[in-house]
Amino acid sequence: MTDLLLLPGDGIGPEVTAEVRRVAERLCPDLTLDERPFGGKSYDIAGSPLTEETLAEAKAAKAVLMGAVGGPKWASVPRDKRPEAGLLGLRAGMGVFANLRPALCFQPLADASTLKREVVEGLDIMIVRELTGGIYFGSPRGIEVLTAGGKRAVDTQVYTTAEIERVGRVAFELARGRRNKVTSCEKSNVMDSGLLWREVVTELHKAEYADVTLEHMLADNAAMQLVKNPRQFDVILTDNLFGDILSDEAAQLTGSLGMLPSAALGAPGAPGLYEPIHGSAPDIAGQGVANPLAAILSFEMALRWSLGRADLADRLFAAVNRALEQGARTPDLGGKLGTREMGDAVLAAL
Repeated sequence: MTDLLLLPGDGIGPEVTAEVRRVAERLCPDLTLDERPFGGKSYDIAGSPLTEETLAEAKAAKAVLMGAVGGPKWASVPRDKRPEAGLLGLRAGMGVFANLRPALCFQPLADASTLKREVVEGLDIMIVRELTGGIYFGSPRGIEVLTAGGKRAVDTQVYTTAEIERVGRVAFELARGRRNKVTSCEKSNVMDSGLLWREVVTELHKAEYADVTLEHMLADNAAMQLVKNPRQFDVILTDNLFGDILSDEAAQLTGSLGMLPSAALGAPGAPGLYEPIHGSAPDIAGQGVANPLAAILSFEMALRWSLGRADLADRLFAAVNRALEQGARTPDLGGKLGTREMGDAVLAAL
């Protein structure tokens, strides 16, 4: 069995994933690694962004770590063959329904945020995003040509009680190990799916997690509160669409999108999917300037959540912090180090 399957993907994905491999080989040389093409690269080779063989290996591995997928090269490819379709297929195929997106401001980067230091210093939020339901997977969907002229596009937001309950449990359990507060975000004022979300989370809290503080907040207000007073949040629970948006907003609070890892988890014992939340950044691909820390910290999460090595995860997290304390900065953080040089800084700190 492969311990860690690497899916470098497209754009800057291979560059940041290469640094993960270097760190993994130094930190835990007994770890078995494999690597497969994914996304646009896989489409170019095999005509599919996610082959059956790759999905089978992903489901058999202990953990999967991917770079990023997509880019203008594949913009004209049929939607079901685009790199992003491979990502959605991977998430659904692995059954990873709970996306954990930490937004943590490292002390050395408190001045790198676009917000004032006193607003973001000490920031530590965990966003729990439902990952395999909602508007990205709902049916019907598509674009149709109208007989009277023009077109009509449809995307469907769908959630069931079971889908909301299972991701809600993840959020409440996490909160118990943190500051014991969950903020559930939806649009129950205008969306029936949001109303169901609020009802189910309320009942789950009453039945199983009354010891945890629960507050409900409309998603648009949550977006405002994230830039007004982000430290009020502990665990944010939300759906697929709002989680996508709010987690990217929270990422910028920490100084750079290049700093944020993520974990996608499913049933106990099933492999987790780990990835930096940044995109493939085709505008800087191949230049060797991408920040690899989000990918490296995604590996830190894999060590903690899927590979059973919390001790090594602690060492790696401390090494990243130490490298930042010593002034290591890629261009997105206002520095001049390249991708490999930032990897060198983390390895030196280890």
